[in-house]
Amino acid sequence: MHAELNPDQAFLVKVARMRMPFGKYKGLLLIDLPEPYVIWFEKRGFPKGELGRMLELVREIKLNGLEHLLRPLS
Repeated sequence: MHAELNPDQAFLVKVARMRMPFGKYKGLLLIDLPEPYVIWFEKRGFPKGELGRMLELVREIKLNGLEHLLRPLS
């Protein structure tokens, strides 16, 4: 995981509760986005800013099978 992805507890709660703000999966919790979609975003380039950092963290979480850790926070 990248050094800038060292999230604090408040950021993890925010990621767990954040919904996709646009596109095909608009309104879906980030943690519920299909893994292939998150990987597609990685290849295309994550958005700049906080949403990009959140999606990058979601990618790491999904690739490591850790979604269950965020579900209680949502």
